[in-house]
Amino acid sequence: MLKLTYTEEGLNMEHLRAMVETVVTQRTLLALRLGKALCIQPGTASFLLPIGAVDLKQFKAMLHGEQARSIEICAVDSEFYEVSIRGVWLANGNDAHEGMFVAAAQDKTEFFVHKLWLASQAVGSMIQG
Repeated sequence: MLKLTYTEEGLNMEHLRAMVETVVTQRTLLALRLGKALCIQPGTASFLLPIGAVDLKQFKAMLHGEQARSIEICAVDSEFYEVSIRGVWLANGNDAHEGMFVAAAQDKTEFFVHKLWLASQAVGSMIQG
C-alpha cells in the first residue's frame, strides 16, 4: 500500500505492508474514540516526478498489469511527469487540504513508484540545497 501524507510542509510518501481497508478502519476507530470528525472519500492523488528521474517505457511496462488503471502517468511539460493514483482520501473535513491518502496496487508497482518518488526528493533537495 502507498500512503501519501499531505501537510503544510508538503507531501510525504510511504510504502507500507498494510491493506487499505485496515488503515481506513484503524483511522476511523481512532477518530471515533477521540470524538473527531473524519471525512473518507474515494479519489485521486497526484504528484510530480522530474522527467529525468523516470524511464517512461519501463514505468508504462510496470503499469501494464495494473487493474482498473489505478496508477497513470502523463507528461505535464518538458520537465515533469504527473503520476496519478486512485485510492481513498482521509481528512478532518470535506475541504481539508491536509490529510492522508492511501492506495493499493501490485506490490512491485508500489515499490517502483515509491522508489521513484524517493529519488525525486533526493534530486529536489540537491537543487534546493
